[in-house]
Amino acid sequence: MADEDRAEFNRRTIEEFRANGGVVGGDLAGTKIILVHHKGAKSGIERITPLAVSDQGDGRYVIIASNGGSPTHPHWVHNLRAHPRITVEVGTETFPVLVEELDGPARDEVWRKLVEQWPSIVEFHAKVERQIPLFLLTRQD
Repeated sequence: MADEDRAEFNRRTIEEFRANGGVVGGDLAGTKIILVHHKGAKSGIERITPLAVSDQGDGRYVIIASNGGSPTHPHWVHNLRAHPRITVEVGTETFPVLVEELDGPARDEVWRKLVEQWPSIVEFHAKVERQIPLFLLTRQD
């Protein structure tokens, strides 16, 4: 998807998310979505990105940087690595989280659970030579 198309898709998804208490339809119907507020790694400009999320319970959430099977990481990966204290919107709540990139055995364990939840991520992984980053977001309030 071209950057301009992605920006418009994100704008519409954010609008629908906020208008419907965190629920969206269309291609994302039935998918739990989180709005991730992140600062540009270089620019410092705040951006908001709607992402599929896996609720881990106890105020913990996992997001996957699959980028639709693209060979490159989504831009927000660099932003989260540079600025791991962010704000998210889940349903009708907005709260701070601490971002941790998962690696090693912790990543492997979460990856197995995510594959059970979303078998399609295996297809995204098969398209790329990079390891798809996983981020754990832990509620901080």
